[in-house]
Amino acid sequence: MVASLLRNINELVWGVPLILLLMGTSLYFSWKLKFLQVTHLGLAWKYLLRAQDNSASGDVSPFGSICTALSATLGVGNIIGVALAISMGGPGALFWMWVATFFGMAVKYAEGVLSIRYRQTGSDGKICGGPMYYIEFGLKSKWLARFFAFFGIGVALVGIGTWTQTNSIAVAMAKSFAIPISATAAIAGCLVAIITIGGIRRIASVSEKVVPLMTIFYIGAAILVLIFKAPALPRAFASIFMGAFSPQAVLGGSTGVSVMAVMQRGISRGIFAHESGLGSAAIASAAARTNSPSQQGLVAMVGAFLSIIVCTMTALVLLVTQRETGIFSRMMDETLLTSQAFGIGLGVPALGEYVVNLGIIFFAFTTVLGWNYYGEKCVQYLFGTRAILAYKILFLFFVVIGPFWKLDLIFTVADIATGLMAIPNLIGLIGLRKVIFQETHLFQRG
Repeated sequence: MVASLLRNINELVWGVPLILLLMGTSLYFSWKLKFLQVTHLGLAWKYLLRAQDNSASGDVSPFGSICTALSATLGVGNIIGVALAISMGGPGALFWMWVATFFGMAVKYAEGVLSIRYRQTGSDGKICGGPMYYIEFGLKSKWLARFFAFFGIGVALVGIGTWTQTNSIAVAMAKSFAIPISATAAIAGCLVAIITIGGIRRIASVSEKVVPLMTIFYIGAAILVLIFKAPALPRAFASIFMGAFSPQAVLGGSTGVSVMAVMQRGISRGIFAHESGLGSAAIASAAARTNSPSQQGLVAMVGAFLSIIVCTMTALVLLVTQRETGIFSRMMDETLLTSQAFGIGLGVPALGEYVVNLGIIFFAFTTVLGWNYYGEKCVQYLFGTRAILAYKILFLFFVVIGPFWKLDLIFTVADIATGLMAIPNLIGLIGLRKVIFQETHLFQRG
């Protein structure tokens, strides 16, 4: 009964209106910003990798801010979530993930610009920023800012930030290392407590080391699979483009999967994976040590690009091994499905399990760290610094109990909270579009 109700709510939240709002906003900013996600991508990488400006205000380097944002973005959604989207929506779901990400990069840029333009210094001397601040101080709508912060806390506590990630970590630890779920829950709780006590600087420090290393490891393993399965790549790409517009031709006419269903699966999963339009990454961007809103906007844009690369690697591994795994002909746990695909592709079944489970463990853990910070800033905005300790205790409680919840129910709750979080942020971006365009014009002139 509860699961059915939540699924109905999720279908309503992620229905046509929200998808049109997200894609419409992404298309609008892409057009008005002259597709800077293409023309300025090289410059974005330059700003990301160059030495930081110690004279600028901020708590962490631009690289630290993007690693913190990526730590929250790269999670089980890039592995399990992609497998779920492909298995239910077919190969065409990946095409719509690409579309959502390409246009969403312009939204990610806009969020980064506003995060620097309207950031504040809190009573504790640390930087505070994100949608709640640019909605209140830019859009002059305090109630809408509170709406965002409320659902931001919700996503942190019962959505992307805790249950989804720690549940996946516990399952992966049990399968690969035979560690009991209760032990994993306790260890995860202790590690999260130790790291998050140090705030954004310690979270960024851990993220700067773990995120690049794990991303390279996971992408490297996927590339090996694609090399070994190179003859299947043309068929995989053909199924992606055909499945985007004619899913019955790929999956069979009896599946009942429509083009709209494929679009919905792909776009919603793409947004869940790279978080463009949610405004969450803007909270980390605000802490960057920079005085240029546009420069940080470009750096923030890279996050969406890297996220979809990981998603694409997962999807391609699944598609080049689809004949062996039977992904579209039988029901299977998404983690097991992805592990089996990597194992088949690498030629060593047990190795596939370790690649996927290690990816899940590290990506999920850093996501917990990133969302702990996001939730903390939302709590600070609503209730002040005194409420942070109570929030952290509650967050740790949900981290510890997360492994004992059913995963499909968790994903549904996470999707609902994520969708509700996006609405006030998108309203804020549209309302402050002139500020974004002005900052971009000043940056390009000088």
